[in-house]
Amino acid sequence: MKVEDLSFDADGLIPAVVQDRQSKEVLTVAYMNRESLQKTIETKETWFYSRSRQELWHKGATSGNTQVVEEIRYDCDQDALVVLARPNGPACHKGDYSCFSNVLFESEVPAAEQDRFAIIHELEETIAKRSVEMPEGAYTTYLFTEGVDKILKKVGEEASEVIIAAKNRDASELSLEAADLLYHMLVLLREQGVALDDIVQVLENRHGQK
Repeated sequence: MKVEDLSFDADGLIPAVVQDRQSKEVLTVAYMNRESLQKTIETKETWFYSRSRQELWHKGATSGNTQVVEEIRYDCDQDALVVLARPNGPACHKGDYSCFSNVLFESEVPAAEQDRFAIIHELEETIAKRSVEMPEGAYTTYLFTEGVDKILKKVGEEASEVIIAAKNRDASELSLEAADLLYHMLVLLREQGVALDDIVQVLENRHGQK
């Protein structure tokens, strides 16, 4: 598929949904024309077309909140795009991690239908937001501010605590320490640009080989 083979509308535009490559959170929706899409591919950073200003704009050109593009997908009708990117700052001009922070409607899912691992995905999304918005006073902000060495130290400490709890055969303490280890592992994955889906894919590949 080439850029010129996509189905642009009468104004020469195509909608692009930008997702955080790691958390899969929708960051923003904008329009691209052929030139901005080509620039996006060439620079590996998002470029859009402003319908109000009638000009191209480079996301983060003035704010520094660029979006590093890792993959671009198109739909079955070839008239819409999904851009998987790594955000270097808030996507929203209001300073929010995502332009879609407001909830219009949310259905309550019966307990029997809830994904028991949903909390892990929610935690991954929260960590992703913290890494971008960096709210003052948040522990996750502190870890990202201190950098990879501090995060690695915490992962090591929590792993040691897991070992101690297991050796002591303290199930309650083991659960607490394992939760702490999982949290710090998710922070590390975010800092390193590795998605939880990548880990799941490795497990699925290994399972398929057995």
